[in-house]
Amino acid sequence: MFYFSLSRVSLVRTPGSLLVRCQQQFKRKFAMQSLNLKPEFKDESLLRKGSYVNGKWITEGEDYFEVTDPANGALISKLPNHDVGVVQEAIKAANSTFKTYKNMPPKDRAQCLRRMYSLMMENIDDLSALITWENGKPLNDAINEVRYAASFFDWFADEALRMYGTTIQPANPTSRAFTIRQPVGVCGIVCPWNFPAAMISRKASAALAAGCTVVLKPDPQTPLSALALAHLIEKAGFPAGAFNIVVTQKHTAEVGLALCESPLVKKISFTGSTAVGKILMKQSASTMKKLSFELGGNAPLIVFDDADVDYAIEQVIACKFISLGQTCVCANRLYVQRAVVEEFSEKLAKRVRGFKIGHGLHKDTTHTCLINTNAVAKVERHAQDAISKGAEIVVAGGRLPEIGENFYAPTILKNVRPDSQVAHEETFGPLCAIIPFDTMEEVVGYANDTPFGLAAYVFSNNINTLYTAMESLDAGMISCNTGIFRDAAVPFGGVKESGFGREGSLHGIDDYTVLKTVILGGLPERL
Repeated sequence: MFYFSLSRVSLVRTPGSLLVRCQQQFKRKFAMQSLNLKPEFKDESLLRKGSYVNGKWITEGEDYFEVTDPANGALISKLPNHDVGVVQEAIKAANSTFKTYKNMPPKDRAQCLRRMYSLMMENIDDLSALITWENGKPLNDAINEVRYAASFFDWFADEALRMYGTTIQPANPTSRAFTIRQPVGVCGIVCPWNFPAAMISRKASAALAAGCTVVLKPDPQTPLSALALAHLIEKAGFPAGAFNIVVTQKHTAEVGLALCESPLVKKISFTGSTAVGKILMKQSASTMKKLSFELGGNAPLIVFDDADVDYAIEQVIACKFISLGQTCVCANRLYVQRAVVEEFSEKLAKRVRGFKIGHGLHKDTTHTCLINTNAVAKVERHAQDAISKGAEIVVAGGRLPEIGENFYAPTILKNVRPDSQVAHEETFGPLCAIIPFDTMEEVVGYANDTPFGLAAYVFSNNINTLYTAMESLDAGMISCNTGIFRDAAVPFGGVKESGFGREGSLHGIDDYTVLKTVILGGLPERL
């Protein structure tokens, strides 16, 4: 386990090239313990080694890819690189099962979903350890993710019973009309690495509740959590073919294309980058699939000078630094009203200096590593760009090669210019860029100056300020005086190039259904 302690520096207009030299001046305190930690599982059967298709595990392949621990690079498992042939088999199985599964009584589907929730909670220790092992996040964060992931099966067990229609009186008095919702069909789901259990549960639970069947493609960096969920879904009593997983690294693009172009797949749900989302949207056009995309973000967090600064900082810690900033709704740029910039920066720095960085399986770890070296390089590039444009370093942070190549200590910069890269690109890492502002009009302009619109955060003790900002910000989710969005009851989704569709909540099942209108004509006129 490694702990670091960062001192404060006050370097104005430090050139980006000097950042590394500045970081080298910090004294880091290390409590030496091995990073070569490995979880012990109560139920080894959760560790699967292949694709799951039509209720069977396919563990053989022509070649294999490695799943490694991002904290130390150690090999966790080898999985087969399954190709388009396997995904086509999964699609056919899902389509065949759909013909009967769609007619399963909603109460029976709800019982399967409820059993899945119970199984996840019974296995929470193993599931969270597996997430930490392959994703790198601290164990406590992984435990919270499993709880969050399981909550969707619990939530949609109830929603399966509530697929209501409407009754309509047409203009013709001898006609009646009503609507019903029916499952859309086979759903292709493509998920990212940053929440390897929750992103799957949020999508698959709604699909299964609606009566759809699923073919899932997990990220090759974190496939083991998905496979563990498939094992539990089997135990929960879902029929073979209702939930299928295809694992691959080598054939990722081809598998995605097959899902998008197959006429048997009626819907694609994707969480990931906007660039990949646009590709999947183009590929799905030939079959006019139903789509729901949760794409890139660039969330602004605004602190007005009448806000409770101490409380706002608590929420920033939870929002900005969860998983070291590797979430789509993390605050990417912090706009702080000029009168409280100094106070806010100092107090935030004090909290960040108390972080304990190390392997996620160690009980004292508060923050861990980034997913790979590309993620580290992007954070460093954004920090250097901001500094080259005049930003002041509050906490230098930076690479921690003493621990491992994927470790990067949080960096805090203040007086960052609005034209810096970090203000216009999603960093997806622990760079905290504080941009001062003076007026509501100014900060709303800054916040909306992006093609993205997923989440935004506002802190103020004035309800008029909160309401004005909330209505003016271009984002699908506005969080006022809190930094947490995670709740199965709350609609999750964005606008603009952050995507469309909503997950969770009473609206989450709609994206897995089609609305059918029925008109009855030739009825007698009312007496």
